[in-house]
Amino acid sequence: MSEETRQVDHAATAGWQRWLQVTPGEWRPLAISFLYFFFVLAAYYVIRPVREQLSAAVGSTQLPWFYAATFIATLLLTPLFAWLAGRYPRRIMVPVVYLFFIGCLLAFVPLFTQSGLLSPRALGTLFFVWVSVFNLFVVSVFWSFMADVWDMAQARRLFPVIALGGTVGAITGPLLTRLLASVLGIAPLLVVSAGLLGAALVCVILLGRWASARQSANDPRSGAQREGALGGSMLDGLKQVLAHPFIRNMALLLLLGDAIGTVNYALVADYAGATFVGDNAAVLRTEFFAKVDLTTNVLQIVAQLTLTRWLLVRFGAGPVIGVWAGAGLIMMLCVVFTQGSYAPVIGGLPWVVLGLIITRSLAYGMLGPARESLFTMVSRELRYKGKNAVDTAVWRFGDLVISLGMNGLRVFGVATAGFAAISAASAAIAGVVGFRLARQVEDGVAESSSASASVSVNS
Repeated sequence: MSEETRQVDHAATAGWQRWLQVTPGEWRPLAISFLYFFFVLAAYYVIRPVREQLSAAVGSTQLPWFYAATFIATLLLTPLFAWLAGRYPRRIMVPVVYLFFIGCLLAFVPLFTQSGLLSPRALGTLFFVWVSVFNLFVVSVFWSFMADVWDMAQARRLFPVIALGGTVGAITGPLLTRLLASVLGIAPLLVVSAGLLGAALVCVILLGRWASARQSANDPRSGAQREGALGGSMLDGLKQVLAHPFIRNMALLLLLGDAIGTVNYALVADYAGATFVGDNAAVLRTEFFAKVDLTTNVLQIVAQLTLTRWLLVRFGAGPVIGVWAGAGLIMMLCVVFTQGSYAPVIGGLPWVVLGLIITRSLAYGMLGPARESLFTMVSRELRYKGKNAVDTAVWRFGDLVISLGMNGLRVFGVATAGFAAISAASAAIAGVVGFRLARQVEDGVAESSSASASVSVNS
């Protein structure tokens, strides 16, 4: 290689480093974190379209039953997770969670291949609930782990890049489903998903070793504390939702976001049920939701690579949350003003579907990295126990209450436009709550850092 070529390669590498703002020692763990999230979301999105077509088949009025069962399941599992976090160190607790879900995936295979073990309706309901629980726990554990191994400054720089790995996985998953579903059937997709989750488990082990070595090198006592069991009660996470101001406000922000996401999901489920009918309806609905997921995740990549990184690094989480909420408000108002018409607007899709695509892509592409960066600024107990309670039990509680509320409002004649108006109001309130929460947390950390620096100088 000539000297000129080496200089060009060095300049290109330096350019990437400046743009991504990654230091030389961060490249390997960043790549592992990227792949970790890729495998987690690819595993989920391989089986997600199967769940989605089920909800479209039964209609949104039946969703409260699904959400109720999911809420009960998460309510039972959340204390169990808190018990694991309290009794076992991170290197044991996180792999155990993923091994549990891998085992469950493989256990579903005979239920899909051998008729008569469960009725189709019972199997469909069980699978819907389990996939919902699977998504909540594996993603929540992932971000708790990320908040544990990266600090606040690294989170602002690197979380949008790490989230991009999940987005690529969320694109790969639906593509695999579209390619394999008609050829292999449903059961082999579960094995594919289990294999992807197994690859994520390998990333957990590698990243855990790196984090332990780094933390022990910097401060052996601090490294042992960050790696060790948390102690406490198995109900700590649920208690923190009510007792701790940070977790309580995070729960409120999630519920407001849920009022956007659940309403949109229900409206699109009704659209798909009304649009795709006939003998081939299940396949058409599965392909439709795979298309929605694919479009959503492409837009999510654009947000993560551009606006999210720039805003998060320069201004913190508050403005990122504000932009997400503002976009949600605008999209829901479009649905309101068109009275929920199913007439195509862009790409053959109506506003009700576009609303889901935009709000969901920004929820994961903007709100997600901003929200997760705030968890790097609080204690490990809040990261694992309180965060898990919010991301599982509180989230599904919100799904249940919102879907039941929609059914109740239908009795009084509320239709698509009215539900969109409720969602728009939730977006406006979420923007205010999220912006204020981010400012309080970040200002508190800044004041604490300034005070520590002042003490060090004086001593």
